[in-house]
Amino acid sequence: MDLEKHPQQPPPPVGIRASDADRDRIADILRDALAEGRLDSDEHAERIESVYRAKTLAELEPLVQDLPAAGARREPAAGVYAPAADDPDTPVTAENLVAIFSSSTRKGRWRIGRRTNAFSLFGSVEIDLTEALFEQRLTVINATAIFGSVDIRVPENITLRGSGTGIFGTFGVVTLESENPQAPVVVVNGSAVFGSIEARPKRGKLIADLHDRIQDKLRKHLS
Repeated sequence: MDLEKHPQQPPPPVGIRASDADRDRIADILRDALAEGRLDSDEHAERIESVYRAKTLAELEPLVQDLPAAGARREPAAGVYAPAADDPDTPVTAENLVAIFSSSTRKGRWRIGRRTNAFSLFGSVEIDLTEALFEQRLTVINATAIFGSVDIRVPENITLRGSGTGIFGTFGVVTLESENPQAPVVVVNGSAVFGSIEARPKRGKLIADLHDRIQDKLRKHLS
C-alpha cells in the first residue's frame, strides 16, 4: 500500500480537558470493578486518586482500559440482589463534605449516595451512617485529612473495608464482614497528612430492617 497516497488518520486529540461528568463516568467503572472483585481495595484507591487528579481525557482512559465498559448490564443470578446501576432514585454525583478551619457533619436519617468525598483542612468532618438510608449495595467514601480529621461511623451489621495512608498522621479502618452477603458495603479510601481518618462501627447500632430493605429493593429491581 502506498502510504503517501493513503496517509494514516491522525490520532484523536489527547489534550481535551476532562469534565466532572467524565471523572464520574470513570469512577463508576472503577466502583463496579471493585464490587465485582476485578480490583482489590488498594488498586481501587490508587486509581480513584488518579481519577480526581486527572486534567485531560488522555489521563482518564488508561485507568479503565483493562476493565469492562461502563453500563454493561448482566442478568443477576436467581435469588441474588443486584441493584440497577441506573436506578433513578440513586444519586450518581458525589456529595462533598468540606471543612476548612471549621467542621462539617452528616448524620441522622439521610440518603447516602454511591460516592461521598470528605475533605478536612485544619477542621473536622463527621459522617454518621448508623441511621442512613442505603439505596445501593456499594458506597465509597474518599477522605482526605490535612491537619484535620475525618470520623466515620457505620452500623455493626454492614461490611466495612478501607485502604489508605497516613503521612505523619493516622489512617484506620476497623474492617467488618457482614454475615449477610447482601448487606451494604462501605469502602473508605483516603490519605491523612498530619491528621487522622478513622472508620469503625458504632456499638449497638444496627440496620434493624436490613432484610426488609433488601427484599423491597429486589422486588423493585425485578419489576
